[in-house]
Amino acid sequence: MAAPEERELSQEQTEKLLQFQDLTGIESMDQCRQTLQQHNWNIEAAVQDRLNEQEGVPSVFNTTPSRPLQVNTADHRVYSYVVSRPQPRGLLGWGYYLIMLPFRITYYTLLDIFRFALRFIRPDPRSRVTDPVGDIVSFIQMFEEKYGRTHPVFYQGTALRENTYPFLAMIMLKDRRMTVVGRLEGLIQPQDLINQLTFIMEANQTYLVSERLEREERNQTQVLRQQQDEAYLASLRADQEKERKKREKQEQKRREEEEAELRLQAEERKKRNLQEEKERRSECLPAEPEPDHPDSLRIIFKMPNDTRVERRFLFTQSLSVIHDFLFSLKETPEHFQIVVNFPRRVLPCLPTEEVPMPPTLQEAGLSRSQLLFVQDLTDE
Repeated sequence: MAAPEERELSQEQTEKLLQFQDLTGIESMDQCRQTLQQHNWNIEAAVQDRLNEQEGVPSVFNTTPSRPLQVNTADHRVYSYVVSRPQPRGLLGWGYYLIMLPFRITYYTLLDIFRFALRFIRPDPRSRVTDPVGDIVSFIQMFEEKYGRTHPVFYQGTALRENTYPFLAMIMLKDRRMTVVGRLEGLIQPQDLINQLTFIMEANQTYLVSERLEREERNQTQVLRQQQDEAYLASLRADQEKERKKREKQEQKRREEEEAELRLQAEERKKRNLQEEKERRSECLPAEPEPDHPDSLRIIFKMPNDTRVERRFLFTQSLSVIHDFLFSLKETPEHFQIVVNFPRRVLPCLPTEEVPMPPTLQEAGLSRSQLLFVQDLTDE
């Protein structure tokens, strides 16, 4: 499975990527993409830089070439078409040509003599050229100073071996390298230009078809790779989502178990503290008086679970004593109150701000044999 791209390309960038690959013959799509990105997706500048690399010319776009582009200019199959003067056509044209021939010979002979003499007075600056690439760079600088930076990308190199001007070269991807397949030199009529270009294209049609088939195959490979990448990313996202949900579920289960354990520990601690408090209250209770004690009274407690508990107390003891006694019992709930049924009233067994000292059993109006009800307040 191919690794996914850093980011998806737009339709325009994809087309430029395929065009650049067709022009340069670079098989690696990653290398093509990196080169175009270095040139801000300017395909003309990128191709020119690749052409310059073959001549050892430094990049003018501050890029780092990874492999020189081989431009084949010595292919024996290159079609050259050098135009000097238009050839006569028809009987009238040949008649005119023969009449003008002596004048033309005399004119060009005198012109050549004049040019030869002029060289001694004003030498041809082209004969002094020692740095053609530097001259091209200087020309571009002067052009931009005069006309601005808006212009086609000028080719900065001398790999095309032109002999005269105007000069036109056709370059195409041939045998996996950039090859000059045609040269047109000198002045040429528009229709002749179209005819020669058409002839060059037809002569190289086999290579064009082959390259187009290879490009289509690369396109299909690229589409397949993109589909594989998308499927890989979808599968990766699904696995990541599944793993995330699994981790969340495990984390939730761990928290629930931890909370349950904490609640259990808190309940156990609460029960232990309650039991310790019951034992402490039991130890602090005064001894039960004898049955024949003149101040004793018998109290029967009806518990919330319908059981009965009986014990003797003294009239002089505080209501807090009977509360501590009930609290110390195992079957007594943690929170409760003691109620007298006739008339119904709640005994103030615990100190409050209004009654800081609970009354005695005698002050509470209890009889020598008393029935009291213990009411559970735990859920209230």
